[in-house]
Amino acid sequence: MRTRNVSSAFPPPTALTVSGMRDQPLLTVAHRAGNNAADLRAALDAGVDLVEADIHLYRSALEVRHRKAIGPHLFWERWWEVNLRRNLVLPEFADLLAATGDRHRLMLDLKGPSLAVAPQVATELRRTAPDLAVTVCTKQWRMFDAFDASPNVRRVYSASDPLQLHRLRARLRAHRVAGVSIRRQLLTPAVVRELRQATDLVMVWPVDTEAALYHARRLGATGVISKNLPMLRRLVAAQEPAAVPAI
Repeated sequence: MRTRNVSSAFPPPTALTVSGMRDQPLLTVAHRAGNNAADLRAALDAGVDLVEADIHLYRSALEVRHRKAIGPHLFWERWWEVNLRRNLVLPEFADLLAATGDRHRLMLDLKGPSLAVAPQVATELRRTAPDLAVTVCTKQWRMFDAFDASPNVRRVYSASDPLQLHRLRARLRAHRVAGVSIRRQLLTPAVVRELRQATDLVMVWPVDTEAALYHARRLGATGVISKNLPMLRRLVAAQEPAAVPAI
């Protein structure tokens, strides 16, 4: 799959410093902050590079939520948190695009199990925001085919378990990609060095504490995905911007 160069459409990452280490800027991503309007505004105001939102397809509607569905009537977030669908007000994808406006700072995490979410997202982007530069991330890599006609989409391959990481490493030995997003605990500095032979953007998650941020830097990651907005805000405020790596 050919990767398009859309680096000029994306904001520069902030340069993060951890315990005196300042070898390369890190892209800052506000994890799940795009899933409701208040968190989206806070993340945009904090100046993070990207705001992540989780996109699900339900009965032909694109819903913005991290909660997982249990049948047609229930959602669960953690094992002790179950909600009735009728008791929740979920933003739709069109609401997210409207709230973001022309700021090229969205990272859309496309959720399965159906691959149909991807073509619907691609269609909605072309219809309502054809000039908006968007990062799309998913663990179901076949979804990227839906964006072949979308030049402003940065495709980020995600891996959350050892098997997915094995498959990703094999893919990157043969093809260069725009970016990857990987569970931090799966990685070693040697693996990150290998990945960076095929991409300039290696994002890791979760990075919700100072210790995790230190570990991400030690790994050699070039981006961090965090739910800790105060930590990201401090980092953004303290550092100078740097150029986005070429895609």
